[in-house]
Amino acid sequence: MTRKERYQFVLDYFQHHDPEAETELIYDNPFQLLVSVILSAQCTDKRVNMTTPAIFEKYPGPQELSKASFDELFPYIKSISYPNNKTKHLIGMSKMLMDKYGGEVPLTVEELMELPGVGRKTANVITSVIDQQPNMAVDTHVFRVSARIGLTVGAKTAFAAEKQLVKFIPRSQIHIAHHWLILHGRYVCVARKPKCEICGLKPACKYFHKVVVPAMEKK
Repeated sequence: MTRKERYQFVLDYFQHHDPEAETELIYDNPFQLLVSVILSAQCTDKRVNMTTPAIFEKYPGPQELSKASFDELFPYIKSISYPNNKTKHLIGMSKMLMDKYGGEVPLTVEELMELPGVGRKTANVITSVIDQQPNMAVDTHVFRVSARIGLTVGAKTAFAAEKQLVKFIPRSQIHIAHHWLILHGRYVCVARKPKCEICGLKPACKYFHKVVVPAMEKK
């Protein structure tokens, strides 16, 4: 199977089986999504969704959150990973939104990356989810799944993987392909013991043919 054929098989499979894939973070507007994505770094979406309702009730927008003190905000997110840094980031991010963008979330990767707590992955998530821009956010799930299947080859960094994925995935599908790969990594192609027995991507998966099949044949 050529690389082009592998991509086509994977994209066709997801398009057929999960055409409406979307983020599992719960939000009502771009600001809430931005807060949620910042909090989700090295933390589960489930935990973030348990935490954000109280935050959004107390701080419904950047104007309110920009006025919060560290001691006021910290108790709301102390159950999240790296709460000290994230508390500082959320307050700093909100202040910059108010000072530089009139309280609106910018929708370019470059502008978003200027905000405290926002790296390339977060910026790609915001622009692809809110505006369906052809930006590929590569988290640990996307990085692992794309390498196992063989969509990326030899990528040592998230950015290297991102460049390969956006090169081979049609622009119109990049925003949803991000969710396809994340959800597949979260529920099927898990880190320690991938659930190959229930995976529909086996015909196109390099990992399955190079690792799983030989192991099965030895038994």
